[in-house]
Amino acid sequence: QAQLEDSGGGLAQAGGSLRLFCAASGRTFSSNTMGWFRRAPGKEREFVASISGSGSGTYYADSVKGRFTISRDNAKNTVYLQMNSLKPDDTAVYYCNSVYSVYDPRALGSWGQGTQVTVSA
Repeated sequence: QAQLEDSGGGLAQAGGSLRLFCAASGRTFSSNTMGWFRRAPGKEREFVASISGSGSGTYYADSVKGRFTISRDNAKNTVYLQMNSLKPDDTAVYYCNSVYSVYDPRALGSWGQGTQVTVSA
């Protein structure tokens, strides 16, 4: 099972941007559909975005569509989440994980430590 390391979080102002990174170990990374999730304080973990193994297919939660972009670099075993036009409601711990498919983004593997994103008004 691949090990996942999330990073890139931090503090941003509303309207600002952050870029998250998910570094994965394992030789089969390019065949794995990957997803980003988040857990806000007091809430359940929710789906944010998913991307196919080749990177050609993506899917977004309505709450982030048009503001966030998921991408990947299989040569670097890394998945990215570019977050623009941030809102205070985006404040959460963000996690990546492998998922069943782009449009069925149920998490498959173990969760990493996540990376904290805090957006101030």
